Amino acid sequence: MKLGANSVLFGGFDMETAFKHIALAGYDGIEVSAIDGMSRHLTLDSWRAVAPEIKRLAQAYRLELLAMEQPSQDPAVMETAFQAAVESGIPLINCGPGGKSGAADERQRSIDSIGRLTQMAERYGVTLCVKAHVGAAIDNTPTTLQLMAAVTSPAFGIDMDPSHIYRAGENPVEALAAVIGRVKHVHIRDCKGRQQGPGRPELQANGRGDIDLVGYIRVLHEHGYAGPVDLEIIGARDYSLVQCAVIAAESRGHMQACLQACGAR
Repeated sequence: MKLGANSVLFGGFDMETAFKHIALAGYDGIEVSAIDGMSRHLTLDSWRAVAPEIKRLAQAYRLELLAMEQPSQDPAVMETAFQAAVESGIPLINCGPGGKSGAADERQRSIDSIGRLTQMAERYGVTLCVKAHVGAAIDNTPTTLQLMAAVTSPAFGIDMDPSHIYRAGENPVEALAAVIGRVKHVHIRDCKGRQQGPGRPELQANGRGDIDLVGYIRVLHEHGYAGPVDLEIIGARDYSLVQCAVIAAESRGHMQACLQACGAR
């Protein structure tokens, strides 16, 4: 497994600050945030100027470019994201499922949209991943399985996030085992309680919440998963650099301990 962190944790700072402190925390790689409103890292409207800088920073800080997060399913936005990914050397793009929970028609629209975007991903030679998201059309394991059955392209994968599955009222360890065959990316963070939101950034740090992340990583290891495990902490844009760095380092230590506990490192 490759341990990384999403640069959105450092969304209040420039991209080099994110790369520098993610490297200092000991991560193997980075997921570059293209999330408008949460960061100004990979800005898609100026991606041609940003792409060389991403490659330079990855080399300078010895971080593998593991993924990009870009939540919109707008075809034009996603095509720009795919172009930016190819030019930057990013192999995988994560987006949200869209729609609203509980509505069968919205779920079908989401599945159809993801299918079309996956065809575009095939043309660009990149992988598109989607995760179950609280409140969205794909919001738990049963709806994830429906998506998996409908979109069979090798350019598509599941992005598995234990915090969303936990807040959907499920056991993330059991849920992971049900979908592991199609998991190509993991967004990892902890969560205290089953409320809709993930909580304050410090409570999203691995080890601070209620999720059995040791068991979760054990399932990944037992099934031979060798892809990215990227920390995704949201809501820290107004935090100090020290606060963000502490969250990154604390979570990296917990991730390493989980890997060691199951014999993966």
